[in-house]
Amino acid sequence: MSGPDLLPVAVSCGDPSGIGPEIIVAAWATLRHELPFFMIGDPQHVPTGAKTVVIDTPADAPLAMAGGLPVLPVAFPKPARPGQPDPENAPRVVEVIQRAVELVVEGAASALCTAPVSKRELVIHAGFAFPGQTEFLAHLAGGRQAVMMLASDELKVVPVTTHIPVSEVPKALSAELLETTIRITDRALREDFGVAEPRRIAVAGLNPHAGESGVLGNEDAIIIAPVCDRLRAEGISIAGPLSADTMFHAQARAGYDAAIAMYHDQALIPIKTLAFDSGVNVTLGLPFIRTSPDHGTAYDIAGRGQANPDSMIAALRLARKTASARLAN
Repeated sequence: MSGPDLLPVAVSCGDPSGIGPEIIVAAWATLRHELPFFMIGDPQHVPTGAKTVVIDTPADAPLAMAGGLPVLPVAFPKPARPGQPDPENAPRVVEVIQRAVELVVEGAASALCTAPVSKRELVIHAGFAFPGQTEFLAHLAGGRQAVMMLASDELKVVPVTTHIPVSEVPKALSAELLETTIRITDRALREDFGVAEPRRIAVAGLNPHAGESGVLGNEDAIIIAPVCDRLRAEGISIAGPLSADTMFHAQARAGYDAAIAMYHDQALIPIKTLAFDSGVNVTLGLPFIRTSPDHGTAYDIAGRGQANPDSMIAALRLARKTASARLAN
């Protein structure tokens, strides 16, 4: 295999004590003849009995896929104990993410797919100064504005504010942040998802009934509506602000390509209801492609053979698809 369109996807191992290693192995079993990828991490952390092939460079991954999961080795200080994260491994988890980004930026891999990490473990034991991987990747990309999209066949939804307390949302929400989020989403629909004009975007209100003309809050009228009006005037197809409680049923979803939500749970509750096992976390606005399963480390089931790999499989397929879309533009 050769050519930029056939570069493998880099997969960071995530927390080796979570379900990351086992869902990566399960994804290899499903995708071994469909798309090439490789895991960056410690080969000893792969579940016992799984087939692996240690590779020297990402270029070795496509041919190695037939024999086992390609692993670009990074030694960790401690073994992986399912459900029991070791503090000494936390700094190496961060290093693996950094290495994965370097490989994608260098052109050795077509995209990045990140396995789940524990933010608590990284903050406490690795001095991690970011709310999540999305913000860390934005930092590694030079401080770019990154936008988190949760994507599935049923729904694509973007929260304007992400990992902050609900009480902080009204203060964090600004016209500038909302406008930037909508513009990045609109561009991603065109460049990464191949959505032709017009790209239809539905914008949720912050308050119940989108503020009910100010009776239930004024942020919708003061912040959200003017941004929607301004972007509509530029030709972007926007509906909103809309009452969030009527935005996510099947008939409503048929009317837009992506939804913009104002805060984390307003976005994640509908997509996890519609696509709990197959939703994908996509980071928009970066100079490289990044996807991730839309779930956490699941320490409680790690190592028990209960982990569902569907979201990891979907994340890898979407990484490959968006990489191809960018090459075509």
